[in-house]
Amino acid sequence: MKVALIQSALIWENPEANRAYFEEKINAIAEDVNLVVLPEMFTTGFTMGPAKVAETMQGETVMWMQALAKAKNAAITGSVVIEEENATFYNRMLFVFPSGEIQHYDKRHLFTLAGEDKVYSRGTQKLIVEYLGWRICPFVCYDLRFPVFSRNVENYDLLIYVASWPKTRIKAWDTLLAARAIENMSCVVGVNRIGTDANGYEYIGHSQVLDCLGEHLIAPQESEGVFITTLNQSTLIETRKKLNFLNDKDSFEIRN
Repeated sequence: MKVALIQSALIWENPEANRAYFEEKINAIAEDVNLVVLPEMFTTGFTMGPAKVAETMQGETVMWMQALAKAKNAAITGSVVIEEENATFYNRMLFVFPSGEIQHYDKRHLFTLAGEDKVYSRGTQKLIVEYLGWRICPFVCYDLRFPVFSRNVENYDLLIYVASWPKTRIKAWDTLLAARAIENMSCVVGVNRIGTDANGYEYIGHSQVLDCLGEHLIAPQESEGVFITTLNQSTLIETRKKLNFLNDKDSFEIRN
């Protein structure tokens, strides 16, 4: 499966401008790719003012993702601010298939340090997306710090983390992405933003791709760009058969 990571700065709380930027970048991809991964809250930046920018599942960004996925014949994923009934807001990761079908994951671990838990509702359900024979598990930013919820009990093949992870803690991002790959014997895609947001936080990206042994297929990147690699499922399967580490994993129960 060929995957494209788009690392960029984000225009603060301006969905229209961000959609235009990403549309240009996606349309400029000359190769045939199967999956395009965008950062966390890619239409707004990591805002704690969801009422100003939230959209519904019938809104412009969702329709834009569906149209673009169909036009490029590639799935597109990234998180956006979504409003449900009674002004309930979610940091929602959307996985849009080339057919226009949508599956979504609501961020479970809300970033209390920024007050995300005060303005967004947390998700409770893990999602496994089946696409092109791959089992894909999507997560959002702070989820990366919590290995229990991400434990590979579903036999997924690929973890995706989209993020707004600041420069000051970038070592944790690099270290934990590798840890998630190794402990779950899974490929890992991590897409982070760059630039400075309206709160003065600086981001240096480090978007990357790792194989199931924690080796880089795309090393951490700090510049704006589109980075493409091919994930090899047969190599993943053979490595798992050879090492069998997942057969010895612990059983446990998560209480919501």
